[in-house]
Amino acid sequence: MSLRVDPTFREALAAARRPLIGMWVCSGSPLVAEICAGSGLDWLLVDAEHSPNGLESLLAQLQAVHGYPVTPLVRPPVGDPVVIKQYLDLGVQNLLIPMVDTAEQAAAMVSAVEYPPRGIRGVGSALARGSRWNRVPDYLRTARETVSLYLQIESAEAVGNVEAIVSTPGVDGVFIGPSDLAASMGVLGEQDHPEVVAAVEHCLRVAAAAGVKVGLNAFAPALAQRYLTAGADFILVGADVQLLARGSERLAAEFIGETS
Repeated sequence: MSLRVDPTFREALAAARRPLIGMWVCSGSPLVAEICAGSGLDWLLVDAEHSPNGLESLLAQLQAVHGYPVTPLVRPPVGDPVVIKQYLDLGVQNLLIPMVDTAEQAAAMVSAVEYPPRGIRGVGSALARGSRWNRVPDYLRTARETVSLYLQIESAEAVGNVEAIVSTPGVDGVFIGPSDLAASMGVLGEQDHPEVVAAVEHCLRVAAAAGVKVGLNAFAPALAQRYLTAGADFILVGADVQLLARGSERLAAEFIGETS
């Protein structure tokens, strides 16, 4: 039997006529991931950097959201070639790599998603969901076409190197993380600090000039709208755990009131 894999986030962005709107999925729950997948949002970021996710829970969430009109991206805890190999074999097609500060690191991540001789990805497709256990025709030759790669700009160093990072062949896009960027710039917790906003908008301009897709995280609606107006191609505007935390707090406030 011959099978095919899903379109990538790269393809979704290329076909989009507006910015793509998404949310974090951080709970580690396949049920929550499936609920979010049917919300009408364009994409989900399943996080394993700051969330309780291992290979088994990632697999369950990928299976839970499959078939819904949403594109899942997965963020590993670190840009390690061994971890990336495991994710790709698991069937992750869209990767968001945290903490990429230089063009050299960017090139290493590109190498990690490509088979030799162009890259260093280990060959285990016969054993892996990524190739549907060798049911995807000619997978080894076409595997790179089934994967899209996005790198996080989230430090002052990365902002300084953004031109070189977005110019790295094989990088499909960059994603700006204002929280870590603010910390790196000495204004921890102030994602709306004027210098942080200026750095974000600088990255938006550089990526646009290079013809590279660029996204970011912005939970504050006014800031999200500002960045969308400034040219963001994709954006995260909420998170499953955040919605549950704030929603449950509202219930408590409404029916119990202030507690001492």
